[in-house]
Amino acid sequence: MPYELTHRRKLLILAICCMSLLIVSLDNTVLNVALPTMREEFDASVSGMQWTIDAYTLVLASLLMLAGSTADRIGRRRVFQAGLIVFTIGSVLCSLAPDLESLVAFRMVQAVGGSMLNPVAMSIITNTFTEPRERARAIGVWGGVVGISMAAGPLVGGLLVDSVGWRSIFWVNLPVGLAALVLTMRYVPESRAPRPRRPDPVGQLLVIALLGALTYAIIEAPTAGWTSPLILAFAGAALLALLGLLAYEPRRAEPLIDLRFFRSAPFSGATVIAVCAFASLGGFLFLSTLFLQDVRGLDALHAGLWMLPMAAMTLVCAPLSGRLVGSRGPRLSLLIAGVAMTASGVLFAAFEVENTNGTRFLGYILFGLGFGFVNAPITNTAVAGMPRAQAGVAAAVASTSRQIGQTLGVAVIGAVLASGVASSSYATDFTEASRPAWWIITGCGCAVLLLGALTSGRWARGTAERTAERLEATEATPGATDAHRMT
Repeated sequence: MPYELTHRRKLLILAICCMSLLIVSLDNTVLNVALPTMREEFDASVSGMQWTIDAYTLVLASLLMLAGSTADRIGRRRVFQAGLIVFTIGSVLCSLAPDLESLVAFRMVQAVGGSMLNPVAMSIITNTFTEPRERARAIGVWGGVVGISMAAGPLVGGLLVDSVGWRSIFWVNLPVGLAALVLTMRYVPESRAPRPRRPDPVGQLLVIALLGALTYAIIEAPTAGWTSPLILAFAGAALLALLGLLAYEPRRAEPLIDLRFFRSAPFSGATVIAVCAFASLGGFLFLSTLFLQDVRGLDALHAGLWMLPMAAMTLVCAPLSGRLVGSRGPRLSLLIAGVAMTASGVLFAAFEVENTNGTRFLGYILFGLGFGFVNAPITNTAVAGMPRAQAGVAAAVASTSRQIGQTLGVAVIGAVLASGVASSSYATDFTEASRPAWWIITGCGCAVLLLGALTSGRWARGTAERTAERLEATEATPGATDAHRMT
């Protein structure tokens, strides 16, 4: 920052960054409520509904790290403004989509803009709030915005779908996006990394190939067949892209994905926890929306009201988790999150609570509590031990992990559901077909619990300190980059 910011100015910058998170997060929760209505209008299959969500999260995950490193290089405010413009234009196009294919394509345009928002905003926050406890609390507020989007999304989406139509859900982004753009131009100072990273086009293409091929194989496998040549070809392409990344990236002086980050146990743990937590969220919202509207026959508004307890708990718990991380570290928040998310999954998987109002309410409460506690420790752990010059890349890896998780959650859960549901008896088969999907969500909760315990102790902190020392040494002596990379 070129000059010292006042506390009031810092809070204003935090609010502007949170506005970008609100429209990106709101878009997914609103869209989930509208899925059954869009399915009827476009005569879409389960895989078609999956693509309306995953086309967005897939592109977002593929471009987040590129956006983070580009912002560090050419200016965070500049990239953030470009993201707001593209996202707003994409929202207008989505509202005008004449068919499912066009909607999926326009969702990808939205995602290009969204990729320039969240990781860049997190990098702006990291460079604005430099004191660790102050930063942890700011990240807690940031996580609370996810709760706001979860609370507002189903209600706003339900009202708009029932009264105006599903196309109106994209109109919500316009005033928020334009307001955030004007405020950014006026109040957010420009910032860059002291030593910008060079582009990595090969790494970027390998990431796109990996995520795209893997997601396509999972979503289309129930229709094409798990052993069909097409699915096997895409699965093979994903494996080759992964091997290519692991072989190519360590050889670059400034890679898209700096694999040395993963020598830090807390960073690696936060990355995997993010994948598991957001896979659980994506699958939870997907199953709940289809069950409430297609099986129970509720309209979009009443389905949104049923999700309100989960969203309210996320809204309340996220700032509490931020304060807890700031005062006591990430361990307790991660343990609470893992226990609550696992308990919620077990209720739905083993006790069929979706058929009983009281226990279903408890399941939503527990999941919201767990998800509310998990976000702040993920973000804080990802950026806390890294040099500030690499804040954009570290934040982008954390954001990418979230989007990969949500993409895989919808893809896997949808594929499991589609494998057990016959189109002629959709509502009848749904409850039994969803049982394995709920066990997968339970497994994700267990992973959060176990990894949270394993990667937040003394040994894990030691690995984080050693990783930070290596990274800082490389930053201080650029000519020694390759030597450090080999040690």
